[in-house]
Amino acid sequence: MNQLNFDSLQLYKRLLGYLRRYLKTFVVSLIAMALAAVTEPIFVSLMKPLIDEGFVGKDMHTVVWVILSIIGLFLLRGAASFVNDYSTAWLSSHLVQSLRQELFSRLLRLPVSYYENNSSGRMISRVTNDVNQITEAGFNVITVTVKDGVVIIGLLGLLFYTDWQLTLICLLVFPTVTLCIKLISRRLRRLSRENQQQVGMLTQVLNETIDCHRVVKIYNGEKYESDRFGERTKALRHNIVKQRATSSINTVATQTIIAFALSAVLYFAAMRSFHGAITTGDFIAFLTGMLMLFAPIKRITNITQSLQRGLAAAESVFAFLDETVEPDDGKIELKQTQGALSFDNVVFRYPGAERNALDYFSLEIKAGETLALVGVSGSGKTTLVNMIPRFYLPQEGVIRLDGVPLDEFTMASLRAQIALVSQEVVLFNDTVAANIAYGHYGQASHEEIVEAARAANALEFIEQMPEGFGTLIGERGLRLSGGQRQRLAIARALLKNVPILILDEATSALDTQSERLVQTALENLMKNRTTIVIAHRLSTIENANRIAVMEHGRLVELGAHHELLNRNGIYAKLHRLQFNQSLSTKEKE
Repeated sequence: MNQLNFDSLQLYKRLLGYLRRYLKTFVVSLIAMALAAVTEPIFVSLMKPLIDEGFVGKDMHTVVWVILSIIGLFLLRGAASFVNDYSTAWLSSHLVQSLRQELFSRLLRLPVSYYENNSSGRMISRVTNDVNQITEAGFNVITVTVKDGVVIIGLLGLLFYTDWQLTLICLLVFPTVTLCIKLISRRLRRLSRENQQQVGMLTQVLNETIDCHRVVKIYNGEKYESDRFGERTKALRHNIVKQRATSSINTVATQTIIAFALSAVLYFAAMRSFHGAITTGDFIAFLTGMLMLFAPIKRITNITQSLQRGLAAAESVFAFLDETVEPDDGKIELKQTQGALSFDNVVFRYPGAERNALDYFSLEIKAGETLALVGVSGSGKTTLVNMIPRFYLPQEGVIRLDGVPLDEFTMASLRAQIALVSQEVVLFNDTVAANIAYGHYGQASHEEIVEAARAANALEFIEQMPEGFGTLIGERGLRLSGGQRQRLAIARALLKNVPILILDEATSALDTQSERLVQTALENLMKNRTTIVIAHRLSTIENANRIAVMEHGRLVELGAHHELLNRNGIYAKLHRLQFNQSLSTKEKE
């Protein structure tokens, strides 16, 4: 993944770009913050008349209006705080929603290679965890900075007005505090980045354990997985402790500096009071202001951890949003196709591989033809079929559909002409009907869904389910058998009813009875379609129009079943090997 180096200003500028959509609410929030903040210096200013005129001068009228002013002040503060809290919550939730939607949209448009090279745990962590942390940089920090900034400025102004000499002592504190914050911030940003990585790895272990729970149980992998999870939680705990310790050091250092400054102010204030330079009311007002100044300064210094955690999360989220999506520069909307495919000197190599997965591969596939791809594992069969829907792009050579290069078609219109049924069936935790009509749910009628299920030999077992087509099939269809899942996938392809069909070892993992049902459904599916079949069981492809034998990414043999047997080449050797294995298995039975 690209590691983009954002500085804090760029990150905030980009975050604020999202707030422009809700500018009015954001302005209301800022005004409410400022109103709530300005009540504090006003409260401090009331101390001087209360002491000098009310208590010392014994003026009850002054005491009454000061008390009423304090009540009014806190009513205003309460109302402003409510408006601020509500508008901030509204804005932050909209920001999280917008970012999550953008992340998910980007996730859907990323190339297959990204999914292969990045862990699902880290991707999930970005959407669920990192986005929430951004609100700390986007709103919590803004709230504290604006609100407490106004309080600090107001109180400093009041203190300067009350006694400028004592205020200068306070101002000497700020450069020291700023330097302390700067040094701590670097470490906090680094620890926050590490935290995101640890959360991603923790999520990855959790996902794998849930997805592979049967393998874990049968191979007694509970201890191994528990140890893996323990290592991840331990690393995450260490990181959190380091962040808290670093933040605590920052707080302690800042508070110590302020305490020395406060002691110096109190000493000099007492000296000036003894010499009559300031009144008792001035001293109380100054002391109250100093004490009230301590809290907002403490909060501002404490936001460093939230800021760095939020900015590190923003780095991660924006780097993901800037990932390169699948190239889709085609201009032609493919409305209908005959299904004739041609591969012209196609070359493809996986990153880091020692040799080409496809090595100047050339082949013509006629419209409506059934072509079977045969070869040992690693010969390039799956890579080849993955290039038809442009999951992978050729590094050299051209793939054409009806004589037109694939990259001249828009991605969506090209894929709308292709159906895929693979060995690893992908189903969703939804109803049977929703899975059959996936991508067309709400558009396909119930009768069309039923007809697709009937053609796929799936109707019988569907009707026996508790709620028929409305039955939830569980995560990845685990409530169904392998053959039932496969037939639902075939029904889905039948309902799509497109001219190009890819079958990637669609029957290799099935028992004999399920294979017969699925094979019959596949024959219904393959009628009048250009079909590319990958099969390890050669008995299932004997009726293919042609069989292409691949080896090391090249086409080495091409012809019908009987032609290839007569040539006595690689295909004939593979066929004899499987035939002998089949006989041996039957004899043992």
